Amino acid sequence: MQFISTRGGMQPQPFSETLLEGLAPDGGLAVPVELPRVTADDLEAWRPLSYPALAATVIGLFATDIPREDLARMTADAYAGFPDGIVPLRPIDGGLTLVGLSEGPTLAFKDMAMQFLGQVLEYVLEKDGRVLNVLGATSGDTGSAAEHALRGKERISVFMLSPQGRMSPFQRAQMYSLQDENVHNIAVEGVFDDCQNLVKELAGDLEFKRAHSLGAVNSINLARITAQVVYYFWAWLRATDAGGATEVSFTVPSGNFGNILSGFFAKGMGLPVRRLVLAANENNVLDEFFRTGVYRPRAAAQTLATSSPSMDISKASNLERFIFELVGRDPKRVVGAWADLDAQGLFDFSSEQPRFAEEFGIVSGTSTHADRLATIRAVYEATGEIIDPHTADGVKVARSYVEDGVPMLVLETAKPQKFAETITEAIGVDLDFSPELREMLAAPQRVTEMPDDAQALRAFLSRHAL
Repeated sequence: MQFISTRGGMQPQPFSETLLEGLAPDGGLAVPVELPRVTADDLEAWRPLSYPALAATVIGLFATDIPREDLARMTADAYAGFPDGIVPLRPIDGGLTLVGLSEGPTLAFKDMAMQFLGQVLEYVLEKDGRVLNVLGATSGDTGSAAEHALRGKERISVFMLSPQGRMSPFQRAQMYSLQDENVHNIAVEGVFDDCQNLVKELAGDLEFKRAHSLGAVNSINLARITAQVVYYFWAWLRATDAGGATEVSFTVPSGNFGNILSGFFAKGMGLPVRRLVLAANENNVLDEFFRTGVYRPRAAAQTLATSSPSMDISKASNLERFIFELVGRDPKRVVGAWADLDAQGLFDFSSEQPRFAEEFGIVSGTSTHADRLATIRAVYEATGEIIDPHTADGVKVARSYVEDGVPMLVLETAKPQKFAETITEAIGVDLDFSPELREMLAAPQRVTEMPDDAQALRAFLSRHAL
């Protein structure tokens, strides 16, 4: 399996090299030359597999340059700290089922891919005798998941940008309380998109990138996407009966388009998926795009601070991988779309919009703060289950797309403890925190505040990089 760039300027390269690159040298994103195909017989053969074994099998379709036994060891190590179920499916009201993705160390779905990424990065770096300085941006959960997966690793340092004042107190504590020498938290004056733009600017400076061995753990890193593909297969295998080809639909709370892109890949590989339902919050740029075909990111000042903060994103970096497929894998049209965006503040695929649902199965909807509160309350009253605000966005939008005979699976985003204030507002319940979580919340925090300035970030990296 070889990988190319969405912008056409990268020679095909194997998974391991793609893993360390982050952004492609031409500024594009790595995609497979072609998606691997999975048959109905493959799916049936996979039913008895444990989650680590399934992960090694599915990721192995992409990472063909890594021996399967090494992948099996890495996936076993990655998920060793998870409970036995790893990804439980839990029915709730209205015919919906939650796919439990928040059983990892930071209580968020990002752990599912990040724990594997920590293993495979260390494997590749040790094999090649290299070091990596990971530069990432987070709107809340990516940062803590990355830092907890990479903390203490000798060949890796982590530089994580987060927007000042835009995360929940729990999210800040999970990141800023870490005291590991290889973890550097940087709070940027601005919103997530400003942090992401800084990452892309430095990643696009090839001389600086090479000199400082910069890599990425955001969902621009293809290893994140491929590891997330696994739980779509896992959930389908547990929501359907053996011997059938039952279609299911997935609803995915979406900010940077990475999680739902993994579902898009799974569908393209042959998984029987009827619909991929994108759930946005008030920063509903992606909902507008999938309803109209017009992509119109908001400026930082217009990006709202909401009660589902991990989705407070206006410019979704993974959308480029979808656009690449939409335009028939024509890199010139991808580059042209971004040129239109730079010149006009938007690009327009309204003529292609009917294909979004008809050909690709993608539909969308928006949820608001009031919707979140009402949904958390309704689920709690009906089932006793407490869901976090992002998952509530998913449940609210999913209800509009439930079809008879088609299981609707909603991807859980995080444990409710990460957003306790919103839970209390919704249902009047003060959540219990374990002694370990209370200790984390009370721990001293270590963070560097920085303006939205690429030169300041370059200077900081130059001083602290491996």
